[in-house]
Amino acid sequence: MLTCIIRYQIDPTKKAAFTRYAQNWGQAIPRCGADLIGYYAPHEGSSTLAYGIYNIESLAAYEAYRNRLAADPLGRENYEFAQSERFLLREDRTWLKQVSQPHGAPA
Repeated sequence: MLTCIIRYQIDPTKKAAFTRYAQNWGQAIPRCGADLIGYYAPHEGSSTLAYGIYNIESLAAYEAYRNRLAADPLGRENYEFAQSERFLLREDRTWLKQVSQPHGAPA
C-alpha cells in the first residue's frame, strides 16, 4: 500500500474555491478506486498550504486510477474548474509507504 500526499500552494484569496475542489474530489476519488484519507485546507498559520491524502495499492494501480479519474465526469469538471479559477499555484506529490504499525495495532 502506498500513500500519496499532495501538497498544494493555493491562492489565499480563493480558499472557497479550494474547498469546492476538495469536496468534489471527496466524491470522485473513492469512486475511481483510491482510498481517500481527506483534503485539508488552511486554518491557522500558513494561509497558502493545503493537502490531499489518499492510499492506493501500487503505482500500477495509480496509473489505472488516474485514467478512470480523467474519464469521470466530476473528475473532468474538477480539473477544468481548477484551470479556469487558477487557485492552485503549485501542486507536488510525495509517495510514501507505511513502515510502522498504526497506534494500538499488535506488534
